[in-house]
Formats: sequence, C-alpha cells, structure tokens
Amino acid sequence: MLIAGFPAGPWGTNCYVAATGPGSECVVIDPGMDATEGVAQVIREHRLKPVAVLVTHGHVDHMWSVAPVAGSYDATAWVHPADRHLLSDPTAGMSPDTAQMLLGGGYEFAEPDDVRELADLQELELAGLRFVVDHAPGHTRGSVTFRSPYDREDVSEVMFSGDLLFAGSIGRTDLPGGDHATMLQSLKTKVLPLADDVVVLPGHGEQTSIGRERATNPYLQDL
Repeated sequence: MLIAGFPAGPWGTNCYVAATGPGSECVVIDPGMDATEGVAQVIREHRLKPVAVLVTHGHVDHMWSVAPVAGSYDATAWVHPADRHLLSDPTAGMSPDTAQMLLGGGYEFAEPDDVRELADLQELELAGLRFVVDHAPGHTRGSVTFRSPYDREDVSEVMFSGDLLFAGSIGRTDLPGGDHATMLQSLKTKVLPLADDVVVLPGHGEQTSIGRERATNPYLQDL
C-alpha cells in the first residue's frame, strides 16, 4: 500500500493519497486549502489516477479543494450525509471569525458533480483498496474515519482519523455541529476497541498508533 501525505494550507491540514502502488488508481483523502498542487505532484510522481475523494468531515480546512480535485480527475466525492451541506456552505460549520474571513475573500463553494453518501460500517472498495467507514460524530455531526487493512506484521490497519483523534489530543467540539459528550462516546466506541497496532493518520500533526494513544492520551485515559 502506497500512502503519501502532506500538510496543506494555513491550518496545516494533512491531505493523503492512497494507492496499491505506483502506476495505479488512487484515492485522495481530505484535500484542504492549497492542496491541489500537492495532490498533482504526488499523482505525477507516482503515475496515479484518482478515482475517489474521501472526506472525513465537512470543515473547510478539510474540504476546500474537494470540488477542484474531484472535477479535475473525474473522481467521485464521498461524504457523510450529516456533513454534505458543508460542501456548498462551509460557513455553516465555522466560528464567526473564520466565516467572516472567508466571506471577505469572496470564495464560492459548490458540490462536485458526483457525490455519494457514507454510512456507518460501510465497506468501500476503491482503487483496489478496502476502507471501512466508522461514523464518529462529535467534532461534526458527520465526522467519519476510514480504516484500511495494512499488510505488515506489526501493523494490522491504518486509520485516517480526520479530526477525531490526534497524537496526544482530540478534535475540538466548540464549533457548530460539535458536541463534547458525543465526541467522548465516539472515542469510546470507535477508537478504544481497536488493536494497539493500528496506525493513526490524523487530520493534523504527526502520525501515531492506537496503542500509544491508549497509553498516553489523557482523553482516552479518562475513558
């Protein structure tokens, strides 16, 4: 499995490109602001063809470039129905200050031509890869994670966690659609049952593992 990741935009949002290997189809996960050129560079370098864009949640720093990337490569965008409205109206999920900054820039957003909706425990077969969708609300109502099997003795799966789980922390819950109690329930039911060797590829910051977070993350220890 080939996974390339890079931080994009002023929020440093991690965008990931996943494929079975060079010269194959791929999926793009969370292309945020200023991610289009990074995606294009990875695609050129590894001779890839995007067939899907996966959205962990509808916040603007994760979906800014969904429509441009999906449109450029004729790819399908996948998002949970509870966050689908944010693809065309991201201000609905922002703080007032961020919304004012965005409105001042005169930016316009629209859904990609091909949007499909995600469901809890849905299994996606895309670009030769398998992803299990876990609906994990709390950061937003439609937050999801994507887990994919990883063929290595010491890593059973990789999880693209969006803003559910970070190294040493969790996503904020004070924005529209966020709820702290719901976030804790998602962590309890969707994170804690996972094996320690699952590698976590978060929406911001460095990669980690379920075992490391179980042992050191104060939010998980409290659960």
